[in-house]
Amino acid sequence: MKQDGIKKTFCTTREAAVLLGVSVGTVQLWVETGVLEAWKTIGGHRRVMRDSVDRLLHKNTDRAQAPSQTDSAEQLLRPLSILVVDDDVNLLRLYEANMSRWSMAPTVMAANSAITGLLMIGAKCPDFLVTDLHMPDMDGFYMLRVLNSTPELANTKVTVVTGLDREAIAQHGGLPAGIEILPKPIPFDRLRAIATDIVSRGNFQVPPASRGTPQVTSAH
Repeated sequence: MKQDGIKKTFCTTREAAVLLGVSVGTVQLWVETGVLEAWKTIGGHRRVMRDSVDRLLHKNTDRAQAPSQTDSAEQLLRPLSILVVDDDVNLLRLYEANMSRWSMAPTVMAANSAITGLLMIGAKCPDFLVTDLHMPDMDGFYMLRVLNSTPELANTKVTVVTGLDREAIAQHGGLPAGIEILPKPIPFDRLRAIATDIVSRGNFQVPPASRGTPQVTSAH
């Protein structure tokens, strides 16, 4: 019997990547963190449940609003991109209000949960990720451990801003190496210094107000 008209209930990671408009690595990341439902064959190959792909396509408005991955020449000269993940909406507003005034005029994205943050990271890997640790559903500890094994984020600078002290962090198993831990209240001066360092070592767009004059952040 011909079954061409029957919709498969699952798909490969490559097929899911095509449907979602992201890379295979991003699909694997979303599977590992439970954003997408999947199972493994006897041979160890992932099969992604098609209904979870469909749900993600229809409900994730954050990803649709974030810039998509491209290999165009425009990416060679662009603003610094920052993603802030924190479940406190008031703090997110504070981050956006402060960072948007920085001299390098960064693009600031905000996510109020680790899951939303992972979706936005899948749509566009940020240059600078700032995240809290204590969040509902999925905490920052688990999110960072998964991200640490994601090659696509190898060039993303990750900084934690948290109310937890070092002992409490250690009790949760610690964090991957290379992640700077900063205390709350938010140390904006230090975050700006980190962003300035990223810009000085990258190829980013000169803010409109700075055009025609030397760019201080590129002079270091």
